[in-house]
Amino acid sequence: MNPENIDPKFLAQFKKLEEKYDSMGQDVSSYLDGLLYSKYLHYADYIQLETLLSLQRPRTDIPDELIFIIYHQITELYFKLVNWELKQVADCKQVTDVFLQEKVSRLVRYFDNLIHSYDVMTKGMEMEQFMHFRMALLPASGFQSFQFRLIEIYCTDLYNLVDAKYRESLSETPSIEILFEHLYWKHGAQELSSGKKTLTLKQFEEKYTRKLLRNANMYSTKNLWQVVKKLAAKQELSTELKTNLRDFDKIFNVDWQLVHYRTASKYLDKKPEVLEATGGTNWHKYLPPRFQKKMFFPDLWSKEEVENWGKF
Repeated sequence: MNPENIDPKFLAQFKKLEEKYDSMGQDVSSYLDGLLYSKYLHYADYIQLETLLSLQRPRTDIPDELIFIIYHQITELYFKLVNWELKQVADCKQVTDVFLQEKVSRLVRYFDNLIHSYDVMTKGMEMEQFMHFRMALLPASGFQSFQFRLIEIYCTDLYNLVDAKYRESLSETPSIEILFEHLYWKHGAQELSSGKKTLTLKQFEEKYTRKLLRNANMYSTKNLWQVVKKLAAKQELSTELKTNLRDFDKIFNVDWQLVHYRTASKYLDKKPEVLEATGGTNWHKYLPPRFQKKMFFPDLWSKEEVENWGKF
């Protein structure tokens, strides 16, 4: 081939490849040999389809259990996306208002999709089937979602996650460890009869306490709320960013909780008896946001809005 006939765009791309591999002490021609012999990428291989479809392993032969498993797996994948966005915010060196607008709007979309798809479980499972297969899941519970707890830690100061009844009684500068002991969800995993920790909570703490504490310390100065406050100290936050933050606060801490509470009520509130959740958690006191009073960005809400949190 005559070099004069080679497309200049190709030569420019090849030059960039040479520079890339030279900077790493690598020979670009060796990588081109590998490209010559490599197979074309297949869609199923790229998304690991066979592996993905092998991850549903029901505990019973009850058909609707598959719906339950797949929806929770989808939920955890969305949680992974949320945490991915929050990590990018924490690690960004030059945070701007526009950058935060984009990231937070993504968070809102992820949870909006989850909430609007929740009918897959609330309307898509037979009551009788659920009431049977749920007993084979004990003591496992969605309460044990490590990724969900990470989202909370990545979003706000640990103080804002403390059970509302204990916040004012804490000292002015409590340690991360003290705050961690009073997190709201610890009080939501108590046995209905004795008030003691459920096995669900014990299992969760044993498996994840160290990881959660490590992340709580790591993100205490770079969680989303801290990043927002640092930006606000330099410039006025845009109306768009404030709106996005409020939308996310509400959709995560009110709307997401309410859709779970309503679903639990449908399946477990058998008046005059209230059934336990699969993990034995005190769901009717734990899930309603009006009891938790948990919000990520408290300064963005009025006193009246805080007082009526979970009622609007």
